[in-house]
Amino acid sequence: MDRLLAGREYAGHLTDADLGLLASLSGDPAAAPALRGDPEALLRLLEHPGLFRAVSGPGDMPPGGAAASPFLVFVAFVQRAAAELASMDHVPERTGPRQRVPLFDAPALRDFLAAPGRRLFLAELLASFTRVASGRYRTRAGGRTRTRRFSELDPVRLAGLLDAVPQAERPGVYRRLGDVTLFLTGVFPDYATSYALGPVDAARLLRAAALPASQRERLASTPAIELWEHLGARWYRAARDLAPAATARITVVGEVADRFQQARRVLNHVTDRYLFPGGNPWFQLPGS
Repeated sequence: MDRLLAGREYAGHLTDADLGLLASLSGDPAAAPALRGDPEALLRLLEHPGLFRAVSGPGDMPPGGAAASPFLVFVAFVQRAAAELASMDHVPERTGPRQRVPLFDAPALRDFLAAPGRRLFLAELLASFTRVASGRYRTRAGGRTRTRRFSELDPVRLAGLLDAVPQAERPGVYRRLGDVTLFLTGVFPDYATSYALGPVDAARLLRAAALPASQRERLASTPAIELWEHLGARWYRAARDLAPAATARITVVGEVADRFQQARRVLNHVTDRYLFPGGNPWFQLPGS
């Protein structure tokens, strides 16, 4: 996705208040309405170093305040991560609950964030989970109809939709499975590795991924974070491969599939630095 297209996509998410805040960074508040039609100028302001300060709340107040939408706040967080990683050589990697070791892969994370389409992808992902969809669907098995529940924060139940929706809707389910996997491992990695994937649930997800039995057996014994990464990448690839058209957006989905670990680690950095400061989390722990 090139810069101009990314700028237009950003504009579609921003509120009028967001544009006013961005225009104030340029010193010309009256320019706010024109930003929707000027994607290059909009991108420059989204990359402005003052944006992070403008959306960060003071003291104990939650970030964002009344002026910035959650989407703009997440854009600022992702942009801030890109700026910070530009001068870092390593990033902490979780090896267990509350355990960190340095991993010298900051250059790979910088490269991931160099593409405006991938930065947009992460901001959209975070904003999409500020409200979580759930509901019920019906399935038929053994001559009986059953009602099942799903939640976007429960990959096992969400995967059940694959057997219930028409073929044309499966790319969307695969995409959301990739999203929830990336979100959980990026924002709640301790929960994802310690509580969200027991042996029974892992077996169900591996079957839903339509993997050969030998590959399922091998993956079932891998560390939880590696299993999540494999599944997330597979869901995104399925969404890309089954999409009816090869759009710029679905191309970015394929890029994230190929670099899932980097996307996950960027979100780990964003989470540790900005999402949970001072006891004011943006997201509630799943199941709480």
